[in-house]
Amino acid sequence: MACLLICCATLMAQQRLEQRNADGTFSPVGTDGRQDSVPKSDGKTVPQGLHVWTVDERFGDQKPAVVDTLQHMFMNHAYMSGPRGEYNTTGNLGAPRQSRIFVDRPISAQFPFTQPYDYFNTQPSQFHFTNTLSPITNLTYEECGDKNNGEDHLRALFAVNAGKQLGVGFKFDYLYGRGSFQEQNTAHFNYSLYGSYLGDRYQAHLLLSTNHQKVTENGGIGNDNYVTHPEIYDDDFRDDEIPTVLSSNWNRNDNQHVFLTHRYSVGFNRKVPMNEEEIKARKFAIEAKKEEEQRKNKGRQPAFEGRPDDAKIAGDEPANPQQPADNNRIAVSGKQMADSLIAADKKAAEDTAWVKNEYVPVTSFIHTLKLDNYKRVYQAYETPADFYLNSYDLTEKYGNDSIYDRFRHTNMVNTLAISLLEGFNKWVPAGLKGFVASDLRHFEMPDTVAFGSSSFNEHSLSVGGQLIRTQGSLLHYSAMLETWVLGEDAGQLKFDASADVNFRFLGDTVRLAARGYIYRLQPTFFHRKYQSRHLWWNNDRLDKETRTRLEGLFSYEKTNTQLRVAFDNIKNYTYLSQQYSVGEDYRRTGNTVQVMQCPDAISLLTLQLSQDFHLGPLNWETQLTYQKSSDNKVLPVPDFNVYSNLYFNFRIAKVLRMHLGADVRYFTKYEAPDYCPYVGQFCVQGNGDNNLEIGNYPIVNVYVNMHLKRTRFYVAMSHVNQGDGGNRFLVPHYPLRGRTLRLGVSWNFIN
Repeated sequence: MACLLICCATLMAQQRLEQRNADGTFSPVGTDGRQDSVPKSDGKTVPQGLHVWTVDERFGDQKPAVVDTLQHMFMNHAYMSGPRGEYNTTGNLGAPRQSRIFVDRPISAQFPFTQPYDYFNTQPSQFHFTNTLSPITNLTYEECGDKNNGEDHLRALFAVNAGKQLGVGFKFDYLYGRGSFQEQNTAHFNYSLYGSYLGDRYQAHLLLSTNHQKVTENGGIGNDNYVTHPEIYDDDFRDDEIPTVLSSNWNRNDNQHVFLTHRYSVGFNRKVPMNEEEIKARKFAIEAKKEEEQRKNKGRQPAFEGRPDDAKIAGDEPANPQQPADNNRIAVSGKQMADSLIAADKKAAEDTAWVKNEYVPVTSFIHTLKLDNYKRVYQAYETPADFYLNSYDLTEKYGNDSIYDRFRHTNMVNTLAISLLEGFNKWVPAGLKGFVASDLRHFEMPDTVAFGSSSFNEHSLSVGGQLIRTQGSLLHYSAMLETWVLGEDAGQLKFDASADVNFRFLGDTVRLAARGYIYRLQPTFFHRKYQSRHLWWNNDRLDKETRTRLEGLFSYEKTNTQLRVAFDNIKNYTYLSQQYSVGEDYRRTGNTVQVMQCPDAISLLTLQLSQDFHLGPLNWETQLTYQKSSDNKVLPVPDFNVYSNLYFNFRIAKVLRMHLGADVRYFTKYEAPDYCPYVGQFCVQGNGDNNLEIGNYPIVNVYVNMHLKRTRFYVAMSHVNQGDGGNRFLVPHYPLRGRTLRLGVSWNFIN
């Protein structure tokens, strides 16, 4: 508990949803602009407010996001299985994972070794840029276990603004998982610096990040019976006493990233009415200025208090009172006319006081740079006899038992685009973009003949365009087409489309959304070529993979209902398959991995229902997912995946918000993908009769989740239903951690 006193918190106590305005700024939903500053009445109040958004990797378009400060389900972000238990994982903090919901899996990247760590390696399109009214620091710390098997996760975020347009910050993320089983340690470091400039004509976003990741690979436990049937053993084995397959084996990933997107816009200026927030701020500033002037003039006697109506002017009267005076104002001869002119001047001043000058961008010239540098090393000092099926001799360099496979990849993508922006004219309801992108790729792999490394270079050039509408409240849509015309990827095609309609029904908003895509892509480089000590393939003749998806979403907030329907069709599905032999002593020998391609079309249907119920303080939230694959040997998925959360929501002493409850994760049995430590990837089981099924095992957690002012904290007991035996696996041969007490705190500091 002492560790809890060290740390830390949320970025805001409450949430503000925001929308993007025509000028690229953000405002609370339901307004046309945003309040750029909060007036200070006494010079002591610290203004509070934080806006966050993500940017599109292609064009740098800003998309409103929600700050991660919700109390709801805060405790579930500590689990590698995901907030709703939808991921398969080898069990330890910092371990690799893969979603059981196929529609949520990303398409394989050119460097796939970091994809199983998507919870840690944040992509630029998912990174939160910030604009804050005052410096904000957030610290979050979570822990469980002890010094032998504990887990620690520390995150720190700092954000500050230099004026209204320039925002900068940094993020630090460190996790260390000792593991409850042998040879399972993990350690991940992330450092990220970011900045944004949002001017009227020029806008830019910059993100610099570096990651160091180390995962100790144990190959799973030596015999599943230690967990599933412990009664057959004379001794009672603790988790850390169960033998594992590998020792002194590691996967190391080091990667650095630079992301820059900037644009220059040309347009025009126009006068527009202020929104309610801006009017309030302007009125406050006027009153503050008056008070300041009165304070300065306090005690001074004015030189002239005014003239009575019947007072005479000393000296000569003007010769012609109808002629303009020296101050270019019309001279008046009567009090009534003078009062009329004063009233007119006052009205004119009021009419112009509540309008602002707005710059409306019409055309933007966009440049985006994405530079990624990856290094992956698989290192092993000891390997069981006959563990690998093939061996490509490197003994002269590394010795009989040592493995040191090193892979490098550098990728630089430059995109130039021209955008005709939506919103500058009521007759132009959509925006239009055109772009050209250059992709340079470099790869290095071990050369098992020359005891060095082999290098490969690829280049491709693509062109495309996008039609998009994001403004308005009724209809939004987007359609983007990209085709590759030169280089290694010539002939590839990507078409994405989405639309949503929002309308009122029985006093609330109904949202209907649809999206889909057609992709025709060639397999990635490491699917086509791979060289290492124990694996080698050259698949230049692989066909292009064609993927088609149609997806619909129905959402009705009044009943807290969301229905998701998706249909996938994949031709020439490309995947990894792992095979090995299992002996009488349960030893796994002859391990190998192959790239497979299914020429037949595979279809997959996904139905997902999310339903929440509230009755006073009682809350029940459930997400049920049904999946049906036409080929469960090639594309295995569980028929049902369930998450359910039952809790009480109440306050103590009107200030401490409590969520007290329990949740459960469950999925039906299926031949789940195996994990191969040698490639650091999840692979389809290809062992025939030795394939294993996992699932049909509920995992129950209980928790108390609390929120006090700027602080969130929780106490949770995970896997409370652990008992003797049971199929407690999310990945074949990798058992889940047992019953564990977990603590977490998040604290927000506003300077």
